[in-house]
Amino acid sequence: MRVDHVSYAAEHDGLKATAERLAKLIGVEPVDGGIHPRFGTRNVIFPLAHERYVEVVEVLDHPASDKAPFGQAVRARSEAGGGWLGWVVRVDDIKPYEERLGRESAEGNRHRPDGTELKWRQLGVKGLISDPQLPFFVEWKTPECHPSVGADTDVTIEGLQIAGDPDRVREWLDLPADRTSTVIDFSFVAPHGTPGLLAVTFDTPNGKVTV
Repeated sequence: MRVDHVSYAAEHDGLKATAERLAKLIGVEPVDGGIHPRFGTRNVIFPLAHERYVEVVEVLDHPASDKAPFGQAVRARSEAGGGWLGWVVRVDDIKPYEERLGRESAEGNRHRPDGTELKWRQLGVKGLISDPQLPFFVEWKTPECHPSVGADTDVTIEGLQIAGDPDRVREWLDLPADRTSTVIDFSFVAPHGTPGLLAVTFDTPNGKVTV
């Protein structure tokens, strides 16, 4: 299990404008990610070092976005002004987590503009909706197409600031948050406040940048 990516919901002026602002802040060129037909969303990707990435995601005017938990989560965050939606951990086999949480993972896919299809399974978005400090899980079915592949940057995720209770996250993951990465610093604040991913700090060639 390791931190795979962080998700940022598009602000009111849309996916492209939000991605352009983030690109200027962290110094990474965005890549068109494509549409998630099962979730009613689309994204832009920022490939990072250490096999991680950032996605900026927006909801589409599509029936799937009203039915799929991920579409619902993106819509709600964007309607609230946009910002960090959550963090995601990658697992080699999602089945043990299905058994532990008592639910089945959802199939996901998207086609890049070049036609390449990415496939994965994800689990725990409903947990994210009810308690936004919690990450959700992803198992990549096409790891050779992971969004970080081909990253031409030294930019890394240095830290996550999470409003919440580390014991709650430990219970969800079945291990402490800092066990999901040896290089990312986890900072938990406001355990009795509104939970969620508050900020992400990036280590860039021009210094540390917190978004």
